[in-house]
Amino acid sequence: MFRRALASAFLFLGVLPCAAQEPPLRVFYTGHSFHMFVPGRVAAAVKAAGLQEYQLAGTQGIGGSRVIQHWDKDKGDNAARKALAKGDVDVFTMAPHLLIPDEGVDRFVALGLEHNAKMRFLVQQSWIPFDYLDKRVKDNAERDAAKLDVDKLRADHAKWRGAMEAQVKALNKKAGRDAVFIVPAGDAVVRLRVLVADGKAPGIAKQSDLFTDAIGHGKAPIQALVAYCNYACITGRSPVGLSVKDAAIGEELRDLLQRIAWDTVSAYPMSGVTAKK
Repeated sequence: MFRRALASAFLFLGVLPCAAQEPPLRVFYTGHSFHMFVPGRVAAAVKAAGLQEYQLAGTQGIGGSRVIQHWDKDKGDNAARKALAKGDVDVFTMAPHLLIPDEGVDRFVALGLEHNAKMRFLVQQSWIPFDYLDKRVKDNAERDAAKLDVDKLRADHAKWRGAMEAQVKALNKKAGRDAVFIVPAGDAVVRLRVLVADGKAPGIAKQSDLFTDAIGHGKAPIQALVAYCNYACITGRSPVGLSVKDAAIGEELRDLLQRIAWDTVSAYPMSGVTAKK
């Protein structure tokens, strides 16, 4: 009764109650070439989703970098450390290289929590350069010619991810809460590669359609998939159904990439995201 009367009063006065606004989601990105295409693509997904609270707090990219290199970057020109010191970041992304643990992750987490106790940190588990940990493909031609060793690919990614998990768990124990999470982008890439090998990825005929070089720099499908994984971890929302335009990716493939990203992220406990969200 009271609520109806209050609503009637608002209508009589010619105004409506203001809808509760979401708090700002200020995101700062740091990383290497397997990650720094993410900000632009996440922005496109955010726009498609109509998320007004999302704000780009800044970016800091260093080619082939470990996280500690971002920490050690000239203090006078270290945008990442400056933003954290001001408390102007809600989500901070990092992309470690193969050598784990990475001391830079610990230092950024400590600095960020000192100035914003509620912030979150995302550590991207990328895909392994040159495909495997103990052997390297020479070029895309070899990548196409060789049969994809799915078991080894999964095992190598699990080993690398396991090292990240150990570091992240230690950081969360020290923080007294879950403040640091892992973006399982590498696992999503493995899923896509298996589908390509099985001929089940629309518009992608071979492994070289995914990569520009032997190292594994991603073409549009890889970039889109990884960005959808990050979008899910940043916002807690599913990218499935977002009408994101990309001239290099057809709608059927886009829908598949969104589903792979969401299924991978929502099923992985340390992403901080569940399907229920």
